Amino acid sequence: MAVPETISRRPATRADAAAVAALVAADETALLGRPSRVVAGDMLAWWSRCDLETNSWLLEENGRLVGAGWFEYRAHAPVAFFVGIVAAGQKGRGLGGMLSDLGESHAASSGAERVHTWTLAADAAAAVLFESRGFREVRRFYDMAIELDGPVPEPLLPDGLTLETFREEDARPFHDALSEAFKDHWEHHPRPFEQWWAERQKVHDYTPELWYLVRDGEEIAATVINDPERSGGGYVGALGVRRPWRGLGLGKALLYHSFAEFQRRGQTRVTLGVDADSPTGATKLYERVGMHVELESVVFEKAVA
Repeated sequence: MAVPETISRRPATRADAAAVAALVAADETALLGRPSRVVAGDMLAWWSRCDLETNSWLLEENGRLVGAGWFEYRAHAPVAFFVGIVAAGQKGRGLGGMLSDLGESHAASSGAERVHTWTLAADAAAAVLFESRGFREVRRFYDMAIELDGPVPEPLLPDGLTLETFREEDARPFHDALSEAFKDHWEHHPRPFEQWWAERQKVHDYTPELWYLVRDGEEIAATVINDPERSGGGYVGALGVRRPWRGLGLGKALLYHSFAEFQRRGQTRVTLGVDADSPTGATKLYERVGMHVELESVVFEKAVA
């Protein structure tokens, strides 16, 4: 389908975060029939590893935002990633196809072997679009949430293990422990420490006092990275327990500790994202601490020509 000549395109800037967040939120609300909590801070987090000048696209018509997309690729991984959002009420005009073309062309020139994109499970039209272009569904993810309406249980650890707040001198062993813990995770491609640490410190709301670890002697057994505000509350960005220490309740202890700190800061809502088919049974852990699924997303994949 040809894109209307009235559509113009330009790169996004950080100043556009609120407008793009409003577009995403309106689309999510229309699809799910409930208010969305996506705000500018979520966009800035999603864009944290994206070169907006070269790898983002805003579609506008008569000065109004009607679509947005961005692309991400890191040379250490075989897979690239793009996102495309079309404004509610603007679908069926060829804008989704235009954003998909942009994502695929960037992937083709990047050196990636494969390209991923995603859509909400409720967006059947997006699934049809991607499948018609040779994409296939490869994974599903859940957004899970909890409303903290009472005291949080005390975190419990086996004798000899301690729960500590991250210190910057712990950065390298923390990174190594997190990377090892995520070896089982689907499509995990660990970044070199120097790259990971530089990117983490540049995130707009970098808050290391919300990062925690469990130490067993000189070893870091488990880690969690929390962000102060995503999707209307605190956010558990990455939780990992190394294989030798699994089954000891370390993940639960880190979650309870994180929940209590968010609650102390006035955040009564906490969310996280999880692989629906997590090989470590992460979804069951999150359910045991009181979290529930509130959103399902689908990842689509295509080989890069």
